[in-house]
Amino acid sequence: MSGSDGPIVLVVEDEDDLRMTVEYNLRKEGYRVRSAATGRAALVQAGLTPPPDLVLLDLMLPDLSGTEVCRRLRQAPATRSTPVVMVTARTEEVDRIVGFEVGADDYVTKPFSVRELMLRVRAVLRRTTGGEPVTGPLVHQDLRLDPEAHEVQVDGVEVELTALEFRLLATLLERRGRVQTRERLLSDVWGYSPDTTTRTVDTHVRRLRAKLGEAGRHVETVRGVGYRIRAEAPE
Repeated sequence: MSGSDGPIVLVVEDEDDLRMTVEYNLRKEGYRVRSAATGRAALVQAGLTPPPDLVLLDLMLPDLSGTEVCRRLRQAPATRSTPVVMVTARTEEVDRIVGFEVGADDYVTKPFSVRELMLRVRAVLRRTTGGEPVTGPLVHQDLRLDPEAHEVQVDGVEVELTALEFRLLATLLERRGRVQTRERLLSDVWGYSPDTTTRTVDTHVRRLRAKLGEAGRHVETVRGVGYRIRAEAPE
């Protein structure tokens, strides 16, 4: 990976020393780096062409909160599917849930090792930029997922999903009839060893169901095990 054509990572961090350390290590790994110390500056940087391939976003910023920045990134067409990794010193479970609710893909708490952060960045980018396998559409009753077009429809109406939500739904559809444990989903969908709270999976499944509307009923919870999409419709 060369610095001239590697993925673009936008680092949003108001602590100068930490921001420069992260920037240095990202560049050493071959990434192109943009940076911002405020939420508003981050939105400006994210709006440049080409948009970033990943955003490392601090939750505590001097102007806009990290959750508000993430919400606005999700509203903008150019960054709607850009993976966002929240980086923060706040460790309360509610902060994680709020972050995932507004569209964050991963969550790293301070203090963290630079090696851990680089591994997370690599894993998220591998998942989101590796591309979906080109296969025929996956159809399940009123639900249709087209991997090649990266499109999901419910009763013929397109549903907007983030890249992570798309991959989660595709994984469940490809394995319909088989229960997927939370640990298996963390490994196969998130792209790294299951070392985060299982609420990560639960929260994303809840968001996915909400976006699918009536079709969300197809994503079943198997108590104490995980999730599945039934091979056949229930009676």
